[in-house]
Amino acid sequence: MDYFPVFLKLTDQACLVIGAGEIAARKIELLARAGAKITVIAREISPTVLNLQTIHHLTLLQKSFVPADLGKFKLVVSATDNPETNQLVAKTADEQNIPVNVVDNPELCSFIFPAIIDRSPIIAAVSSGGAAPVLARLLRAKIESVIPPSYGRLADLANQFRDKVKQHIKQPAQRRIFWENIFQGPVAELVFSGKEQDAERQLEQTLLNQEQDANLGEVYLVGAGPGAPDLLTFRALRLMQQADVVVYDRLVSPEILDLARRDAEKIYVGKQRQNHALPQESINTLLADLAKAGKRVVRLKGGDPFIFGRGGEEIETLMQQGINFQVVPGITAASGCATYAGIPLTHRDHAQSCTFVTGHLKDNSVNLNWTQLAAPNQTIVIYMGLVGLEKICQSLIAHGSSKDLPIAIVQQGTTSNQRVITGTLATLPGKVADQDIKPPTLIIIGTVVTLHHKLSWFQTSRPME
Repeated sequence: MDYFPVFLKLTDQACLVIGAGEIAARKIELLARAGAKITVIAREISPTVLNLQTIHHLTLLQKSFVPADLGKFKLVVSATDNPETNQLVAKTADEQNIPVNVVDNPELCSFIFPAIIDRSPIIAAVSSGGAAPVLARLLRAKIESVIPPSYGRLADLANQFRDKVKQHIKQPAQRRIFWENIFQGPVAELVFSGKEQDAERQLEQTLLNQEQDANLGEVYLVGAGPGAPDLLTFRALRLMQQADVVVYDRLVSPEILDLARRDAEKIYVGKQRQNHALPQESINTLLADLAKAGKRVVRLKGGDPFIFGRGGEEIETLMQQGINFQVVPGITAASGCATYAGIPLTHRDHAQSCTFVTGHLKDNSVNLNWTQLAAPNQTIVIYMGLVGLEKICQSLIAHGSSKDLPIAIVQQGTTSNQRVITGTLATLPGKVADQDIKPPTLIIIGTVVTLHHKLSWFQTSRPME
């Protein structure tokens, strides 16, 4: 990140604004809202700033800026239209290690003003690092539309009960669960509807009824989709952000993992061909043990948990041990990769059915129902078939498929690294052998593949192949 976001406490702190025009007035208003003691230096004072002097008790010095003016100020803003003055302010502040903002000149700034969403004591800020301030303001407007002002009152109520809750619920993890339930339940709704006294009574009663040992762990089996983070479901995102532990596999992209709660424990259990970080049976046991320890666990799986994700095996263990769980579907790789490659899985002129198969079995062989797969007018999608690609093509041809049947391999579909290589059963293995293919990959077979060049819509830096 270009700027590290930090919230400064400016209450009763001496801050200096150089310039007294309309832009300076906006910065004065922001600093005043944070409780700063503000001094303004300018040769000419605008009527707007003169009016602010009475409202915010400003100290006005009608003069030119000189380096000695910085004194013991904690923060300085230069909002003049004089480039030489702005450069002098920035240079002097830098020499004295005083944070400085030069309006509309990011190169001279050691800090910048973000677009602020004020729901005090809840504060959110959006910044583009000075690259696109209008975009930052548009994003602020979007955020403001979904965060009503009553969230500030909800935070005040939580602050009133903070010490009492801490005394009653000793374990930090259980306190976090308690507050999440408060912020997403009836107490919050009472605050939002203006019934703050009722909300206070409800929170008090909820705390009295709270039994620390009653909060049992739970497992959320979550489909992470094919790779693009914005293809997650709302429920998946919500559960990821409240989980204490995230157990994830190798098909989960770093961008998706980054959406989990920052302080959640993250455990990698990925599997690669002949290299399993943790055997499946051990993963099943791990999920159960974490839940029995009172943890809320997200088992994050690429694609959909119930399509070649072994999700059924994992929840069997949970059911046997009486552990609560939820299953959140994800966009499976077949749907996501085919869509982003511009290859419809079904099409009335090409395929009236679609079959999903896995390219390797427990003994690492490719032993499929080739007669069924070689039937015409269908689409075949093969997961985990890269290693066995040549045998797959040979077997289909041997069981009646045309050697000219179109086939595609999609690398890292839906992401910026997506790559689509097309060919026929006869030619694709040779084409792929000369390429550095990066997993995960998906194989699509059928005449629908011929639509790829016509319907391809998702653009990456890679040319179509």
